[in-house]
Amino acid sequence: MRARKWWRKCRRREEEREYMRRAVMANRDIQAAWDYHDGTKHAYERLYAEPHYLDWENQPLPFKVYQNLEPIPLPRDLLSSGVPALTALSAPIASAGASVVPTLPMLASLLYFSAGITKRKTYPGGEILFRAAACTGALYHIELYLVCGDLPDLEAGVYHFAPGDFALRRLRQGDYRGTLVQATGGEPSVAAAPVTMICTSTFWRNAWKYRARTYRHCFWDTGTIVANLLAVSAAHQVPARIVMGFVDATVNHLLGLDVEREVAVALVALGRAPDNPPGPPPAAEPLVLETVPLSNKEVDYPAIRAMHAASSLADEAEVAAWRGRTPAHVWPDPIGKVVPLQPLSEGEVATDSIEQVILRRGSTRRFARESLSFSQLSTMLQRATGAISADFLEPPEARVNDLYLIVNAVEGISSGAYVYRPDRQALELLRQGSFRREAGHLGLMQDIPADASVDVFFLTDLRSILQRFGNRGYRAAQLEAGLIGGRLYLAAYAQRLGASGLTFFDDDVTHFFSPHAADKSVMFLVALGKSAKRRAES
Repeated sequence: MRARKWWRKCRRREEEREYMRRAVMANRDIQAAWDYHDGTKHAYERLYAEPHYLDWENQPLPFKVYQNLEPIPLPRDLLSSGVPALTALSAPIASAGASVVPTLPMLASLLYFSAGITKRKTYPGGEILFRAAACTGALYHIELYLVCGDLPDLEAGVYHFAPGDFALRRLRQGDYRGTLVQATGGEPSVAAAPVTMICTSTFWRNAWKYRARTYRHCFWDTGTIVANLLAVSAAHQVPARIVMGFVDATVNHLLGLDVEREVAVALVALGRAPDNPPGPPPAAEPLVLETVPLSNKEVDYPAIRAMHAASSLADEAEVAAWRGRTPAHVWPDPIGKVVPLQPLSEGEVATDSIEQVILRRGSTRRFARESLSFSQLSTMLQRATGAISADFLEPPEARVNDLYLIVNAVEGISSGAYVYRPDRQALELLRQGSFRREAGHLGLMQDIPADASVDVFFLTDLRSILQRFGNRGYRAAQLEAGLIGGRLYLAAYAQRLGASGLTFFDDDVTHFFSPHAADKSVMFLVALGKSAKRRAES
């Protein structure tokens, strides 16, 4: 047994060295991002020429399960902020100030309302455990870890969050926050944070259904989780900042990940303890921790690993160069009718708390062909597109995605194609007309986008993003789209409306919104409207 563990440690070191070798300066070779993006586009011909059938006998487990680690149960008496969801979504970014150190009950609430099990649904073939945030295919491939110093009721260490039994499991003992400070090139929010959350993706759990396209979903699904996390953190006045720039190999090693199957995709610094900075971290010896296999066998999709390696950062200097100002977005003069948003005032918005809305949220599978009010749509857009504290968004109001809309049924404005103009807090009409049929086609020939009141497409100028951030900009663009999409979910359900995240025919979407969207790439799609039938979904 001892010899076997030694061999695994040696193999893990070799894998990490190989990972570093592939990552060195690969981020600037932006052809890799184009190859992955173009190679995973949905097109009508490709979709039907390459059919994919699910192997239900080999469906992956929905959880990562460590076999020999003792659980540390989390408090189940969750905190309630009482802050309305729409207020939490648009809360200003916390400025530097007094210390804010999350307690264990606070961490339990943040974890639960980000990725906890909120609903159970029984089917003839089994049971689905729905989580707090929407996820592609309800496959829940995003895992959460915590790296913390000594907290009032939790010892310093590296922990894994297990939603299945709502517990933490300690992977390392000691204060490893300094490792993250080094990995993030001295990111100030990480240096001041008493605890940092790390999001990872277990590729196979999503690739079982979505194959190589899974790498996009790594960031969509992290984005919806982080949307919840930022809203609940804001409601409890806990500072939170997204960090996408880090030395991948260092973070993956700290968590003991098998980088062929699971990788870190984002960090979120939580709280502030400037008077208790981390000291030099202990040595992080290789971890050999047994986990339950996800399924009997796994199918490898090399494009996922290739894109991740190509967008990895190799050292602190590369991280420091990566972080910083977002490419400027200069909006041209409008060419179509400009319709200013008419959001509800703070006194008019629904008062359901952020926690109540997260518990109620689902993914709508049938929309009624009914109209929204323009105030409802305006409120969703306003609350979803507020400032985001992230190391790739400078200033926080900057964006890497533009929002294009197909309006099918909204009282007070014409049906048609629009672009959201944040510079004017308005919609610009690109083309008037009824486009339900086109919306259904663009959304992979589904009824959901055809029946929805509004479809919101996220498009980015990928060329400028890659020139500024390298291949890692692709991660940032996908995550931002997922995050704003997650906010749209919450803003919709706060108003007793429905929402559903969807996929699409990439080039057809760009063509539909052109010439305005010419040369832009589609990241995400969210349908909004009134649910025809209330049901628990992903």
